[in-house]
Amino acid sequence: MATPAIDDKLAKQKEIDDWLPITSSRNAKWWYSTFHNVTAMVGAGVLSLPYALSELGWGPGVVILVLSWIITLYTLWQMVEMHEMVPGKRFDRYHELGQHAFGEKLGLYIVVPQQLIVEIGVCIVYMVTGGKSIKKVVDVITEGDNPIKLTYFIMMFGGVHFFLVLLPNFNSISGISVAAAVMSLSYSTIAWVASLHKGVQDGVEYGSKSKNTSGAVFGFFTALGDVAFAYAGHNVVLEIQATIPSTPEKPSKGPMWKGVIFAYIVVALCYFPVALIGYWIFGNKVEDNILISLEKPGWLIVAANIFVFIHVVGSYQIYAMPVFDMLETVLVKKLHFKPTKILRYSTRLLYVAFTMFVGMTFPFFGGLLGFFGGFVFAPTTYFLPCVMWLAIYKPKRFGFSWWANWICIIVGILLMILAPIGALRSIILSAKNYQFYS
Repeated sequence: MATPAIDDKLAKQKEIDDWLPITSSRNAKWWYSTFHNVTAMVGAGVLSLPYALSELGWGPGVVILVLSWIITLYTLWQMVEMHEMVPGKRFDRYHELGQHAFGEKLGLYIVVPQQLIVEIGVCIVYMVTGGKSIKKVVDVITEGDNPIKLTYFIMMFGGVHFFLVLLPNFNSISGISVAAAVMSLSYSTIAWVASLHKGVQDGVEYGSKSKNTSGAVFGFFTALGDVAFAYAGHNVVLEIQATIPSTPEKPSKGPMWKGVIFAYIVVALCYFPVALIGYWIFGNKVEDNILISLEKPGWLIVAANIFVFIHVVGSYQIYAMPVFDMLETVLVKKLHFKPTKILRYSTRLLYVAFTMFVGMTFPFFGGLLGFFGGFVFAPTTYFLPCVMWLAIYKPKRFGFSWWANWICIIVGILLMILAPIGALRSIILSAKNYQFYS
């Protein structure tokens, strides 16, 4: 029989779980999973895919793009399956699954740093992307006569989030997420339709962008990171699934997987046309953001950049929510602060200010994508779910599951090692001519 002390402890635990952003609302429908996953995955990274293809070349580029789609869908399926593999328990957060697979302490040490780097990294990159999108709109409207620095546009983008962080949990940002998912499909469509309309450019070349071997090799490595960045939704997938109701008769994995399938169809509709048509039209002269290559018509560029802005507003919130959850969990459970609105808002406002400051200080868009893509997206997206699957389920050696997981692990490790090398070189080259807050 439970004692009053245990009852009190459980009641307190439930009160905290009902307050935390990931576990406070569990009434999401299957389509919430679709648009949350689309918003998380189809980010600004899609706009750099033609550039990535120009560094990889037709053959390797198409193979890597398709292989990444298949591998990440497979690893996402594994995570959805593992969410409720222990009867009566839900792994609502990536690190909780890591702790089950690797042990209480080791699981935290393996997963939390990687997940935080991914989520904070994405928020920083989206600060820069959001700022650049508004700047591009103003540049087109003023026909290049725009004296305002990029720094101020990044501050404008950050200002929006000072209000949006007041929304408490995943389900409360579902409206923003729907808008963001629609926008991602819209600007991806604009990117490839406008490219087709422009037609194959005069003197288009499909050879390597670099004139020397070392440049070509480093460019290839950076492009691998760009592709990895484009498939980055896994870092929030368990947190999204946590919002779906679940019973023994109707576990959450059914509606979640249905949502994921629809999300991946949208991902394919966004990624493949943009990457293939963008590279076909512009060849190796394509910019690291295809919207920059599409200079005319002006109204279309303005529309596309407004869509990008709205999308990254939603995407920033999707990636920030698990960080808020971690920060609030530590403050309330470890440091025993009272779960109040003041604690929540002050923590979140500080986080937005931090990502805004870093984004203003280091706005190297292409290099940042490649570096974060290789260094931390590859593990959390391509092979960490496979390592967990092998550790927990122990599939038959040399069976299909065993081989599938080891192939994903090898591909992921190669990505993790190679991509940051090229990206770091790209950042160093950008930094040579860069003036802070210019």
